[in-house]
Amino acid sequence: MSRNSIDKTGVSRRTMLQVAAGLAGGMVIPGTTLRAYAAGDHPAIGTYPAGSSGNSVTIGASVPRTGTYAVQGEDELKGYQLAVEHLNQGHELAKKVSPKTKKGVLGKELKLVVADSAAKPNEAVQAQQRFISENKAVMITGGTSSAVAVALNKLAQREKVLFVCGISGSNDTTGKDCVRYGVRQNFFGQTAAAAIAPVLVKQFGKNKKAAYMTPDYTYGHTVTKSVQDILAKSGWTTVTNQVSPLGAPDFSSYLLNVANSGADVLINVNWGHDAVLSIQQAKQFGIFDKMKLVVPYQVPFLARETGGLMEGVYAATDYWWTIEDKYPLAKMFNETFEKKFGYKPEWGAENAYISFLHWARMVEEAGSFYPPDVIKAYEKGETIPSLVGDVHYRPEDHQCIRPVIIVKGKAKKDMKGKEDWYDIVEVVPGAGLMQKPDEFGCKLGDYT
Repeated sequence: MSRNSIDKTGVSRRTMLQVAAGLAGGMVIPGTTLRAYAAGDHPAIGTYPAGSSGNSVTIGASVPRTGTYAVQGEDELKGYQLAVEHLNQGHELAKKVSPKTKKGVLGKELKLVVADSAAKPNEAVQAQQRFISENKAVMITGGTSSAVAVALNKLAQREKVLFVCGISGSNDTTGKDCVRYGVRQNFFGQTAAAAIAPVLVKQFGKNKKAAYMTPDYTYGHTVTKSVQDILAKSGWTTVTNQVSPLGAPDFSSYLLNVANSGADVLINVNWGHDAVLSIQQAKQFGIFDKMKLVVPYQVPFLARETGGLMEGVYAATDYWWTIEDKYPLAKMFNETFEKKFGYKPEWGAENAYISFLHWARMVEEAGSFYPPDVIKAYEKGETIPSLVGDVHYRPEDHQCIRPVIIVKGKAKKDMKGKEDWYDIVEVVPGAGLMQKPDEFGCKLGDYT
């Protein structure tokens, strides 16, 4: 019998010696078994190999289904659901993004388990910890609130289970709070600011006075600072910055200060239902009679929920469905999404869908669910398809380099249908917008 022959357990003598040597040297990860090494000679890590040892694998998703971000959470969830369906079917669109996909991922059926995060970091972490411990989730996803995304980054790094961020607009997610086990597809505050600032200067001029409304957490503070910093180069000044808690029921006290600020432009960084309420209440205060509204990082449903108050308003967004005229994959996505859910997809659904398919592609490229191999597939930085054209992930911070879409709200008389809320002003390439990878203090940490 050869030195590397296989014994009755299916483990080679060479592998047994390697494990024995590791035990002697104290180098084996707690819980590692001989069987773990048989899975491609990789040691056990996170939920590997237990989570991928059967005919199916589980992905844990935490999205806000209640609270101020519930509308976005439900939209995001639909994107995940469609991605799982398409991958399990071996749908044509899934194959265009992930060419090695047949049915499932590496031939394994995908199962999605879902929790309501309510946009609260503690609830999201508890739910995902349960999915990791009980369901052996091979990947976790979600976000919407950047505070949640940052918390899940930390969980992912600690548990060595990849976190594929669905939505997070904070600079910190792939900045100072980046981790080796986290990746992000959507753009963020600095990028939105860099894209929309030239449009604002062109439309409103230099040396303008701006009032800001900022939600009091990492997303709000980083977006506001980015917009302030970039507009300052054109002489714009901040006359007031009204910081409010997430889920504030009444913005009257903040809006009174805005109304009396003498600003030319109101830059509202609030998001979700907070954006809806603050814009509606700003109208009641007569603020739009004396200053323009700008939403530097927005979700498209604002136009519907604010009853026409987005007419003529400039905003930056990740996705707007009419880009289907330029991007064939967007058209395929729009058609399949609308057929299933009965409305045009918003950007939460698009972000969730494409980030999920990108993960599937990386697993297929790695040929394994072993987390470090999947991470290294992202870190190759290869140009890959998305619904907004070709993109790539930076190895230094795991941020996807992708375009920003600048839109302007349409007047009701110009709408060609009930969901034709915006004109696309410009699709700005991401490569010239995003800060250098180390500018926000990203240090990814270890693989193992």
